[in-house]
Amino acid sequence: MSEIDYKRRQLLAAGGVALGACLLPSWAIASPYKAGSARQISLHNIHTSEDLETEYFNGKLYVKEELQKINHICRDFRRNEVAHMDRRLFDAITEIQAGLGHKGQVRIISGYRSPATNKALRKNGGVATKSYHMKGQAIDFNLEGVSLSRIRNAALEMRLGGVGYYPRSGFVHIDTGPVRRWNG
Repeated sequence: MSEIDYKRRQLLAAGGVALGACLLPSWAIASPYKAGSARQISLHNIHTSEDLETEYFNGKLYVKEELQKINHICRDFRRNEVAHMDRRLFDAITEIQAGLGHKGQVRIISGYRSPATNKALRKNGGVATKSYHMKGQAIDFNLEGVSLSRIRNAALEMRLGGVGYYPRSGFVHIDTGPVRRWNG
């Protein structure tokens, strides 16, 4: 390889890295997840008034007992049914919080919903027949003191899965299904 070809490749590689950095959202570059960093979250269920502060990832492993506590606070409170929640939801929320500089509680509107609860809510309209809530793969939430539009925009930039924006109801929906968006 000639020196000109070598320098051309170096320039192209440097340009690709610079372009990639420009395309990332500004808050994503400052992601809180460096190798070995713990993850904490503070949750409040608005329906049960329960609070939970937990370190659910210790820097190396997810902490099973703490994930069980998260599953409990995110349960279907109408039927008192607990299900396994997808931990990627909480990783996403903690990353959204870090990017927005939010250090307060995550206010849970809806976590897991049993099929029976989903069917009952469906009669009133507004919930999906095959909701990801029934799989423990969705959560509706807000962050005290942060506008819903900022939360929605941060969630959209992550491209984790679905993002629903419900300003009249006061929450943002995220799920770990296919990437898509809607307004409710």
